[in-house]
Amino acid sequence: MAEGDDGLVRCDACPVLCRIRPGKAGACDRYANCDGVLTRVDPLVVAERAERLVPFAEASADWNGEVLGPADRFVTGIGAGTTYPDYKPAPFVVASRHGDVDMVTVVSEGIFSYCGLKVKIDTDRYLGPEQARVLSDGAQIGHVTTAEYGSQMLALGGVRHLTGGSKREGTVTCRALLDLCNRAPVTVAVESGAEVVIEAGAPPVVDGETEERMRVGCGSATIGMFARQWHGHADEVVVVDDHITGVLTEHQAGRFLDMRPAGIRVRGRRSTPGRYFQVAEPGAGWGGTDISDPLDIIERIDPAAAWPGLRLLMVSTTGEDAAWYRLDEGLTPRPEAMPAPIAQAVARIAENCEPALCTVLFMAGAGGSLRSGVTENPVRLTRSVKQALTKVTCGGAPVYVWPGGGITFMVDVTKMPARSFGYVPTPALVAPIEFTMARADHAALGGHVASIVALEEVLAETRHATTPWDSATPWPGDRP
Repeated sequence: MAEGDDGLVRCDACPVLCRIRPGKAGACDRYANCDGVLTRVDPLVVAERAERLVPFAEASADWNGEVLGPADRFVTGIGAGTTYPDYKPAPFVVASRHGDVDMVTVVSEGIFSYCGLKVKIDTDRYLGPEQARVLSDGAQIGHVTTAEYGSQMLALGGVRHLTGGSKREGTVTCRALLDLCNRAPVTVAVESGAEVVIEAGAPPVVDGETEERMRVGCGSATIGMFARQWHGHADEVVVVDDHITGVLTEHQAGRFLDMRPAGIRVRGRRSTPGRYFQVAEPGAGWGGTDISDPLDIIERIDPAAAWPGLRLLMVSTTGEDAAWYRLDEGLTPRPEAMPAPIAQAVARIAENCEPALCTVLFMAGAGGSLRSGVTENPVRLTRSVKQALTKVTCGGAPVYVWPGGGITFMVDVTKMPARSFGYVPTPALVAPIEFTMARADHAALGGHVASIVALEEVLAETRHATTPWDSATPWPGDRP
């Protein structure tokens, strides 16, 4: 809004309320003073789904090869602006038609103080103890959570780090979250653990080493998958793993194959037959343990069961580490060259490992003022979302809405258009959000019907940029 004769305008797009001089931008670099008018700097982003080609079977003799019909277009929240923190209608309430249904999409950029990231890092390496602090530029931005199947999970951000700590902690957290959401690499340090470079959709880099693959499974699962391929070529196989180390001849899979007990006893706490916990400390060695010599986990070799010439394979859950031994007359394992069938089976383990990647999920709650941009009675929007009458998207990308109260959602940032996220220095992240519903449902929930604008009018009168839509992703404009 204009502020007198000096040409200053006050930006009311967030609680900071910047006073912007002519030709300058506000603190977030999203709004500027253009000839005395508060202007959103970035263009509105419109997703475009390519026109449908005529299938060969439908083609007639006089078809000239042109596509049928106009492209589908969907107005995203990227570049839309916001009405936060007021009750005003969202910047765009767009009418369109999909099939035979009149639709409305309410488009806005949400300002999220209550937001964070769930980060999945595919690695067999030890990143740090559970609940350890995760640091960026020396400030805590989150913590380590549970280890899942071949992955380590981090929880980053959240209102505790954005606003509950020092000003610097909030600023550093906001910057790290913004970069990660926009798919830029961010280096974090895990307290009492590793340094990790995280980039959405890219392999993690742990202590300077790029991860290539996630483990095929725990040691027990690896035995279950590959026991038959080892049978007849090895007398015992020990699959080294930080969580569950497997011993083939004790394992159910070995018993199904009528394998002779080999008398190789490994360290750790025995769970069920052939499954051992805590064989070593976590680390960057074999199978996510701290060992570099796999023989270190052998507690003893039972002379009543083992025999000279026994063939022993020790292998990690990714196949990156493997060693072949034969027991001598004193029942001591001696390294030998790996036979071709065993080398092939080890390669099969590696082949079955998926590429290691970093997955970044943005998680936030759509609060009261954001919902007020859709309806004068916000709880009706929440109910409509839970009843699957309203579809929620972020930059057009599908989201997962959590059960329970509120509209708490998660979205994979790699499914969103590039650089979808911004920030405000409160600090908080700015993310696009869209609510799509039948026009009749919009009216029924008390929507801002008087603010509806036709899609064609938005495209004709608004500075916008189009982005192609990935055909593998559900089209956001389709009715939920």
